[in-house]
Amino acid sequence: METLLAHSFDYLSSYETGKIRKGLRQVEGLLAQICLSKSKLKPDRRKSYLATEEQPVPKGLSELRDDPAFREFFKLQEGFQWNVAMRLVSCLERLLGRGTSGTNDILIVCTLDLIQGALLLHPPSRTLFAREIYMNLLLDLLDPINCPAIQSATLLTLVTALIDCPVNTRTFEDLDGLLTVTSLFKQRATSREVKLKLVEFLYFYLMPETPILSPNTGIGANSSAIASPTALQRIPSKMPSRPQSSHTNASGPTSKVLRDTRTTDEKQALLGRYLNNVEDLVEDLKETAPFGATVY
Repeated sequence: METLLAHSFDYLSSYETGKIRKGLRQVEGLLAQICLSKSKLKPDRRKSYLATEEQPVPKGLSELRDDPAFREFFKLQEGFQWNVAMRLVSCLERLLGRGTSGTNDILIVCTLDLIQGALLLHPPSRTLFAREIYMNLLLDLLDPINCPAIQSATLLTLVTALIDCPVNTRTFEDLDGLLTVTSLFKQRATSREVKLKLVEFLYFYLMPETPILSPNTGIGANSSAIASPTALQRIPSKMPSRPQSSHTNASGPTSKVLRDTRTTDEKQALLGRYLNNVEDLVEDLKETAPFGATVY
């Protein structure tokens, strides 16, 4: 597995479109091997050869947990050298700097899809997006100049990065992520599909949070020793870091960080600065419970 990752990382580090595409395909193949298994159904001889080929099916959670390949992959993700999410984010940063084109847009969408998979398979990798430079990268991709496919994939990636990570959500808020999201929603040029995904994102954002003590372990020893910035205006990803937020209580660079969590009411107040009728969203969230939980 280390050999395959080494080859794919080399391709992802390239500036050549063909090599980047090959690296993305190799990562996709690796994740597919971990998540999918061959169907155990016997082929129907009455059908054509193509129809009788075994189709891969998703593995169950219990099956995945005990899978040796998954366990090896998870172990490798704990260090900088083999962490897939970090390499994909670096690749995404380079792609974003190449401007807009059909081919480049496809590569960006593929990279975002693979980042989602990497974060779901290895949740500790989400600590990357507690850093403002990486969170800003996602917010940059929500710029109206980008195509709807990129905007939609970015919103899904953002949700994946924020799941069970209050520290990431505080960084998102401090970088005026709510302003970015609501501004895109208000744009007349924003497609209907993207607006629907924006509403889904706001439902997700309004969910109450569970207090979490961020350990100083994950992707390297200092992965959670991250200063979260305060912001009044949207800051591009290439701007320098700003002062540490009052949300952070750390005595040193390797201290454990206890991040404040927020209730639905607190988030409603924040979102209300940029969007009207947030109360209707909250009421609908309480009634429908789209994520399988009750909001109080």
